[in-house]
Amino acid sequence: MAAKAKKNIKENVVDHALALAVEQGWERVTLRSVAEKTGLSLAELHEHFEDKTDILVTLGRMIDRQVLDNIGDGEEGASKRDRLFDVLMERYEVLNNYREGICAVLDSFLCDPKQAVIGLPHLARSMSWMLEAAGMDMGGIKGAVKVAGLTGVYLKVLKTWKEDESKDLAKTMAALDKALGRIEKFAGFCGL
Repeated sequence: MAAKAKKNIKENVVDHALALAVEQGWERVTLRSVAEKTGLSLAELHEHFEDKTDILVTLGRMIDRQVLDNIGDGEEGASKRDRLFDVLMERYEVLNNYREGICAVLDSFLCDPKQAVIGLPHLARSMSWMLEAAGMDMGGIKGAVKVAGLTGVYLKVLKTWKEDESKDLAKTMAALDKALGRIEKFAGFCGL
């Protein structure tokens, strides 16, 4: 029961922090304002989060979990590329649940690109999970190259997702298909 309560506190903090990001911009959100918005003391907030970046890391883990829960085992006989496409599209669909807040955070990275750089290792870990979910071999240097490549693809398509407010995410799907096609050609050329 305590683990469930802790999870709810973290989700609550993430939701309120994103609401604040929409209201005032992520760069202006403080840990004190998050604590006040969630009804926690600063000491209680500190128990659950190290800093603002940790709030975004928790959001990433929540998104990872939802994607992994939603995708299941996939279609029998689907190619790894198709499986990866499905996994990433599921991720963009899950992002829609947090659209306004995520867009506000992404906009703030223009003012403070250091924050985006700090988040890259966490994003790379998420992309490792997405590759695992797609059934990709993650061993050795080839696995590291795949993670780096997929992180780049994800970020490139994220720009399209940010502008694609359609329910079916058609522009996002097209951009992802194109980006995966390019990386597939590159991987084939390099023997990955």
